[in-house]
Amino acid sequence: MSFEKLNLIEPILSALKKEGYTTPTPIQEQAIPILLEGNDLLGCAQTGTGKTAAFAIPILQLLTQNQGHTGNKRAIRSLIVTPTRELAIQIGESFASYGRNLNLRHTVIFGGVNQFSQVNALKAGIDILICTPGRLLDLVQQRHVNLSHIQMFVLDEADRMLDMGFVNDVKRIIKLIPERRQSLFFSATMPKTILELANSILTTPKKVEVTPVSSTAEKISQGVYFVDQAKKNDLLVHVLQDKTIKSALVFTRTKHGADKVVKLLQKLNIKAEAIHGNKSQNHRQRALSNFKGGSTRVLVATDIAARGIDIDELAFVVNFEIPNIPETYVHRIGRTGRAGASGQAISFCDIEERAYLRDIQKLIGLEIPVVSEHPFPAENKPAPGVAQKPQGKKPFSRSGGGKTHRGSGSGSGSGNGGGGNRPKSGGGFKPRFSGNADSKRRPS
Repeated sequence: MSFEKLNLIEPILSALKKEGYTTPTPIQEQAIPILLEGNDLLGCAQTGTGKTAAFAIPILQLLTQNQGHTGNKRAIRSLIVTPTRELAIQIGESFASYGRNLNLRHTVIFGGVNQFSQVNALKAGIDILICTPGRLLDLVQQRHVNLSHIQMFVLDEADRMLDMGFVNDVKRIIKLIPERRQSLFFSATMPKTILELANSILTTPKKVEVTPVSSTAEKISQGVYFVDQAKKNDLLVHVLQDKTIKSALVFTRTKHGADKVVKLLQKLNIKAEAIHGNKSQNHRQRALSNFKGGSTRVLVATDIAARGIDIDELAFVVNFEIPNIPETYVHRIGRTGRAGASGQAISFCDIEERAYLRDIQKLIGLEIPVVSEHPFPAENKPAPGVAQKPQGKKPFSRSGGGKTHRGSGSGSGSGNGGGGNRPKSGGGFKPRFSGNADSKRRPS
């Protein structure tokens, strides 16, 4: 299947070619025809499946084919609501890329920054509005946003929206938009509460389900290190001494924990920055830009702040602390191995986190291989059967061919902070990544 066979208009096909995209992902292949026919859509898709393009491309095409404006000013005809600022910005970048050849305007609004430039963009007239719930409702109340002309509505990352306490905001937004509209609802999980919300928004929807959240991308190699809590810092430094790790995304459970990890790495001359809810929007965007550009080697993030991170060729994810919600693990490691690329994800597990690990393994139906050869083994060994290596292919095999696939960005030296803990020749963990010729040819 190629994009040419999806009945897309030439300006969009040309934009996709310019981006280097030739083959749609499964969710794009299924969702785009459904949406072009004007149907409501219920999409169950985890991060990294190409979901954004699955709704952005048909929205751009349908709005182009129906270019009606209200009076002399453009009216907002498509509304995309998403839980985080980073994800909103990422979606905005996708609309800019795929719609580069079209006479459509979009803007992104979110809280945490001055509203002046956002209001000016709205006053100039736009066709597509991408937003977070709080700032949208603020600007509606100030009469800067008129939602009465909405033709297409997208609720993205619905499960995370509910986790973050936005359900009442979402219900308020639904009351502000026309009942006659095309609605799209995307969520990585579909528990009862999500389905009830979907039923209140959608009308006889078509359903698309791709790679449910209980599964992890096949090309993501996973491993777990059993380590005492007090030694996690030393273990992270030890892992980062591997210069083939050009960039790494490190997850912590708390904002304070993220800041502590950054301070540790900076003392050792490892370029690192943190993004979390206590950081200003400008700081978060600068840190993300530095990470994408390679000037920052390690980005330390909390789960909510990292939800919108979408970086080509991010090859390495570290769970410095294992999440207590199993689905969060899937979302975290989904930052790598995106759109067919390969990637590696490792987790540091102390004695108090072993129950979390068991829950994760139960969810994904896989016993994550244990990396036992490292200088900081836990004093209390895990119970037998906690994480045995599965039969078949070894994710951490050091043989195996294939082109090396590395994350973007330049590595930084780690100084001498690791003391005498450098990996011995031939021992320890040495990540290898298999390349994928199509890894850049699928839109996110």
